[in-house]
Amino acid sequence: MPIHSFRPLTPSGRFTSLNMEKGLSKERPQRALTEHKHKSGGRNVYGRVTSRHRGGGHKQLYRIIDFKRSVLDMPAKVQAIEYDPNRSANIALIAYANGEKSYIIAPEGLAVGTKIFASNQATTNDFTVGNNFPLRLIPPSTLLHCVELLPGRGAQIARTAGASLELIGVEGDKAQLKMPSGEFRYVHADCRATIGVVGNGDHNKQSLGKAGRARWLGKRPHVRGMAMNPVDHPNGGGQGKSKGGGGRQQLVSPWGQLAKGFPTRRRTKLSNNSIILHHNGRKPRNQK
Repeated sequence: MPIHSFRPLTPSGRFTSLNMEKGLSKERPQRALTEHKHKSGGRNVYGRVTSRHRGGGHKQLYRIIDFKRSVLDMPAKVQAIEYDPNRSANIALIAYANGEKSYIIAPEGLAVGTKIFASNQATTNDFTVGNNFPLRLIPPSTLLHCVELLPGRGAQIARTAGASLELIGVEGDKAQLKMPSGEFRYVHADCRATIGVVGNGDHNKQSLGKAGRARWLGKRPHVRGMAMNPVDHPNGGGQGKSKGGGGRQQLVSPWGQLAKGFPTRRRTKLSNNSIILHHNGRKPRNQK
């Protein structure tokens, strides 16, 4: 198991469980495939905090990931599986037959030395982990990751550790997908997808063990609204554990927006018109 527990030699070690996957490369990342990463500290271009609880953290280089898989009909060999500090999934360094190298999201079961490819043509034996095809070529009930929302835009769906979605079927130019959330939606059948499930599925089982490790990741302290005074938060004040606010019981943000059960999805035609069934079993508002 990648999850490793430690002997309680220190107070923090007693509660620490880290994801220590074996086989990850200890070499530095490819210089040509990295770029400088600007840290905003949660602030926008005006210097105002728009995302709270962000700041500090260890210096990181951004790994340039090939989400489009645009090199077609050329085999690539997996040279290494590497840790990526910018995402929960691991990444794989692949080298094409012409010498070009790139990073891709590492699916579960992809090993060093494996040969993979991307193509617009496929046979029955080509649907193995790591290969990339348009959805119209992939058989139904296949588990996929790194799926495009629009043809040619690059993978946007199922990119996090342990994520996958299921191809239900293809009807004409529409492919029906079952999303990781349980939502059913259509995308164009020419959208590309990679076979398999994203690796490093134990990522969400680890326990950081101490506040310092969270600060290394750039996460600043998060104070509960119920622990504040009424002047600082709508849920603050009261005797003991209470939400206060004159009997107000809804959990809200510091600015009064509902925090649970409140729809926040943007109403765009591209998104809503393609949804068949929401994750809660309800049909979209524009459907009867």
